[in-house]
Amino acid sequence: MPEQSSLSPAEPLVPAPAPVVVEHPDKEALAQAAAARLALTLSDELAETDEDVHVCLTGGSLGIAVWERLADSALHRIVDWSRVHFWWSDERYVPEGHEDRNVQQVREVFFDRVEVPAGNIHPMGSSDAYPTPGEAAEAYARELAEHAPTGEKAPVFAVSLLGMGPDGHMASLFPGRREILDDAVDVLPIEDSPKPPPHRVTMTRPMIDLAARIWFLVSGADKAEAFSRLEQAARVEARDGRAPDEQALLEAPAVAARGWAQTLYLVSREARPAFS
Repeated sequence: MPEQSSLSPAEPLVPAPAPVVVEHPDKEALAQAAAARLALTLSDELAETDEDVHVCLTGGSLGIAVWERLADSALHRIVDWSRVHFWWSDERYVPEGHEDRNVQQVREVFFDRVEVPAGNIHPMGSSDAYPTPGEAAEAYARELAEHAPTGEKAPVFAVSLLGMGPDGHMASLFPGRREILDDAVDVLPIEDSPKPPPHRVTMTRPMIDLAARIWFLVSGADKAEAFSRLEQAARVEARDGRAPDEQALLEAPAVAARGWAQTLYLVSREARPAFS
């Protein structure tokens, strides 16, 4: 088992800092800026520790675009990728190599272009590797534990990238469903996702929050209503020190995620309604 990482605080920050909004003019500018921010952050983290560094990835067109822009940029050369491990907050339970799999999409734009040891890539289980989503979820929880520092259930993610759906979902935690409140397990099977495909595997909220930094990637006018909920919750938290309650989590699960050192909402202008 790895030793305690320098990324792990001696005690968790309570409360975690309220989210900060960083607005970009459009989706392309956001993807390029997030890619640069990621490279610089990982480079700094690697310089400050002898341990490997872990990142948690998301799917979606913007989440994939960040990795494509990073592969395009010379900045990817400042990171020693042999010391970076890649994990996913959720995955579609479909066959290995399927175009819907988040890992496959990142592979095509990044792993096939930038040298990363195969053992550093930790995809969630596919439908041809595990008979059920439940078994895939259990296997992923075990793999996370195998890479955990002493006293933890998983590696502490230096950065966790998250997307948000127009309905306010994150990972495969959807509005109106109790999975966002589940803290009994670390990784869950989803058998009846409201968004296809129906079978998925997802981290639970406590596992998603096991991150120094959480960066939400949000673009598109269709996200404006959901993002307004996130921004309003962040204002209340910054003003009153009051975290989102259970009802808020059920209405828009994305309001739940907090990095213990930093939470950023990286948003394109069209996704951010004017505040009045």
